[in-house]
Amino acid sequence: MKAFTGLALIALSLSLSACGKKDAENSVAGEPVAAVAAPAGTNWSTTVTETPEGSFVMGNPQAKVKLVEYASYTCSHCRDFAAEASEEIRKIVDSGKMSYELRNFVRDPIDISTALLARCGGKDVFYPISDQFFANQNTMFEKAQSLGDAKYQQLMSAPPAQRFGNLAEAVGLVDFAKQRGIAEDQAKQCLADTAAAEKLAKGVEAANSQYQIEGTPTFILNNVKIDNVANWASLQPKLKEAGI
Repeated sequence: MKAFTGLALIALSLSLSACGKKDAENSVAGEPVAAVAAPAGTNWSTTVTETPEGSFVMGNPQAKVKLVEYASYTCSHCRDFAAEASEEIRKIVDSGKMSYELRNFVRDPIDISTALLARCGGKDVFYPISDQFFANQNTMFEKAQSLGDAKYQQLMSAPPAQRFGNLAEAVGLVDFAKQRGIAEDQAKQCLADTAAAEKLAKGVEAANSQYQIEGTPTFILNNVKIDNVANWASLQPKLKEAGI
């Protein structure tokens, strides 16, 4: 993962060069998939399991169609996709035909801070709060821009265990998480977890090695990267081809 300094990281987050991509088109084909009822008294879209790698999978663990999204909380395309597709994805997940997994593809310190907080409440909180962090993106960027380069450099010069907590507080992320049920002490503990931050960075390296991720969002459908897809309108036909 590249290191970013000063307000350059804000400019990067707002740019389209690292957010969205164009590649040769792939095709995924499959037979129509039958619906699978959730266990009595439950629904699939609120059934979340943790993978051995530490990701969270929404839906039927045995679903025939498995959709993975690599996303960044500081990516405008990811924000837009969350706004237009989250409810639609939950409807499909509730059919039992498809599972959905959001994997953090962190690009900068603000992204890491947000990911640490999103994961802080565990599997049952991860998806609702992720949607809310995406919706809060513009407000967060406004606060980040108002810091100024000198203040940002000061925040980033703190010891690693304090760095992401200082940044999260400065751009309003800690208060945002508190308002959504994550206690302040818990949030600060998660933000001070340098091992978790390093694991997020290593996840980016692993994704690049396996799938050659060129931008976010990137979608993996049944273990195949699908190209030229960065919004719901372009993803829907791919899901149909997969049997949804």
